[in-house]
Amino acid sequence: MPTRGKILIADDQPEILDALSFICSAEGYHCTTVDRPEAVIPTLRKSEYDLLLMDMNYHPDRTSGQEGLNLLRQAHQLDPALPVVVMTAWGSIPLAVDAIQAGARDFLQKPWENERLFSILRTQIELRTALKRKERLEAENRVLRSAQNAPSDFVALSPAMQEVQRVIEQVAPSDANILITGENGTGKGVVARMLHQLSTRSQQPLISVNMGGIPETLFESEMFGHVKGAFTDARSDRVGRFELADGGTLFLDEIANLTGSQQAKILRVLEIGEFEKVGSSRTQKANARVLSATNADLRRDIDAGKFREDLYFRLNTIQIHLPPLRERTDDISALVKLFLDELAGRYRKKTPEVSPKALESLQRHNWPGNVRELRHVMERAVLLCGSNTIQPSDLGLHTAQPTKASVLEEMDLESVEAHLIRKALDRHQGNAITAAKALGLSRSAFYRRLQKYKIAG
Repeated sequence: MPTRGKILIADDQPEILDALSFICSAEGYHCTTVDRPEAVIPTLRKSEYDLLLMDMNYHPDRTSGQEGLNLLRQAHQLDPALPVVVMTAWGSIPLAVDAIQAGARDFLQKPWENERLFSILRTQIELRTALKRKERLEAENRVLRSAQNAPSDFVALSPAMQEVQRVIEQVAPSDANILITGENGTGKGVVARMLHQLSTRSQQPLISVNMGGIPETLFESEMFGHVKGAFTDARSDRVGRFELADGGTLFLDEIANLTGSQQAKILRVLEIGEFEKVGSSRTQKANARVLSATNADLRRDIDAGKFREDLYFRLNTIQIHLPPLRERTDDISALVKLFLDELAGRYRKKTPEVSPKALESLQRHNWPGNVRELRHVMERAVLLCGSNTIQPSDLGLHTAQPTKASVLEEMDLESVEAHLIRKALDRHQGNAITAAKALGLSRSAFYRRLQKYKIAG
C-alpha cells in the first residue's frame, strides 16, 4: 500500500502511542512516535512530516493543556504550514479555542473515534499536499514567466539558482562590471542577457563577442574599429564592438582566451573609458557596461602568469557563479518542458510527454555538458521518439550513471570542498551557522570558505 503521508505522534502514554501507530499504519500512514514534548521539535527538524498529532498534557497531574499550547506554538513557529491536530482526555471548548488560536488545524478528544481520526488525517494531509502543489506551480510559473524582460530560458527552481536569480535582480540595474563563471553549458550567455534586459540599458544594444574566436591580427579592428586605409584590406571604415555597444552592454565571452597583449588593450579601455580606432588619432569615449564570462579558474591563471590581476579586478566588480546542472536537478523538469515546447514548435510536431522513467533517467544523469547537453538530448528525443511519450530509450543516455562517490573522485580538492559547502547550505535552507556545525567547522572558518569560493550564505 502506498504511504498516505508521514505523521509524527506525540503522547506520554505508551499504550496510546502503540494504538495510534498501529491503526494509522494499517491505514497506510508512515508513523513516528515520541513520548516527551522535548523530543517533538528536534524530530521535526530532522525530517519533514505531513502532520503532527500531539497530546495537550504530558504529566498526570497537569490538565490545563498549557504544555501542549507551548509545544504547538513552537511547532507553528518552526513550520507554519505543518498541520497540527491536538488531542486530550480533558477536552473543553475553551481549550479547543485556545489550541485553534495557537495554530492547530483540528481538535480530537480521547477516547477517539477511528472514523473521525482518519477523516481528520485525510483532510489535513490532502490540504497540505494541495497547498504544496499550488506553491510549487506558482514558483514554476514565476520562473517560467520570470520578469517581463527576462530570458524565457532562465529557470531557477533549485535553491542554488534562486540565489543566482536574487543576485542578478539585485545588481542588474547598476552599471557594475560583472564576471559570470561556471562550467561549459551552464547558461552564462542566458545570465548575460538577463542582466542586460533587467538593466537601465535594456533599450540599447547587447553586443556579444567570443574572445577566443578573434585572430590576434584583427583584434583591435574587431574591438575598436578602423578607418579606411588603416591597413591593406581596410577598404572602408569599420565600427568596433565597443562603439556598437555604446550606451548598452558589451558581453565578452570566453574572456580567459585573451592573449597578454589583448588583455592590456582591454584593460586600457576599462581603466580610462577611451579608445582609438585603428588608423585614427581621434579618441572616442567608451560608454558600455562590460559583462564577461569564462569557464576557467582566473585566479589560477593569475598565479600561473596567464591572466592580468588588474584586468581581473576591473572585470570582476561582482562575480556570479553558475552551478553545474548536476547540482540543480530541481530545475531539470522545468528545463525539459521549455526545450520540448521550443523544439516541438521548430519541427512542427506535437509536444511530447516525458515518461516518469525517462524523467528519472534525466535527473540521475551526470550532465557533463550541463544545460546545453540537456537541450541536445531533448532535441534528439523529439526527433526520434516513436510516440507522443518520450521513453528512456529515446534519450540516448546509455552510459552508466556515476555514483556520487565517482563524481567527487573526478573533482579537485577545492571543487569537492565547494560542492560540500553548497550541499550543506541547501540542506539547512541557507543558514550558514547550522551548515557550519553540520560540516564540523567553526563560524570563522566557514565564512572564510564562503568568501574563498564566492558562495552566498
